[in-house]
Amino acid sequence: MISVQAWSDAQRLWDFQQMHHEPRPCSVGIGLGSHDVGVADVTVDLYRRGMMPLIVFTGATSRTTRERMPKGEAEHYRERAMELGVPAHAVLVEPNARNTGENVRFSRSLLAEHGVNVSSVLLVSKPYEERRAYATACKLWPEVEIVSASAPMTFTEYVDSIQDSRLVLDMLVGAQQRLLIYPEQGFMIRQEIPESVMAAYERLCVDGFTSRLVPAP
Repeated sequence: MISVQAWSDAQRLWDFQQMHHEPRPCSVGIGLGSHDVGVADVTVDLYRRGMMPLIVFTGATSRTTRERMPKGEAEHYRERAMELGVPAHAVLVEPNARNTGENVRFSRSLLAEHGVNVSSVLLVSKPYEERRAYATACKLWPEVEIVSASAPMTFTEYVDSIQDSRLVLDMLVGAQQRLLIYPEQGFMIRQEIPESVMAAYERLCVDGFTSRLVPAP
């Protein structure tokens, strides 16, 4: 049973992870692979709205997706886009990335191989990983403008859609931890984190929502 305080703390992390960018036309859209096929749906919707002429789906598999997406996250996203009517020529697949840094670096290399000139990227992620994805892309691809996007859902709506509240809270805590430790490791830019967000994160850790934390060195 998840306590009222834990729900409140998770909501605070959710709100902080939102970048609140207004989608605008970009050179390319990059859908970051995960357990959430909704990322593919959002990317397709943005494509239909004329926000980008080309989509890259990036991602291998993880312990969360190994069984449900055996072909790899990016390939399952591509299949979903095809089902929704996106033409094959408008989608590139990057099947090897196993973390957000690799998502960015491998997608960048793939686009360079295809001769795509990139000045801006519409970066599509899960709602609670917008800030993490943005900070990573800004560090690894500083010469392009990064515009963050995700499903326009409330925290409650997202938990209902995933149907695994424990997983969502664990993922939120993991995303927040990476904002704290990855700048020092050179993986992302540093961002100011409000004290209230830090307090919420620390309480959730104490409550045991730690399965997605990076182990201490």
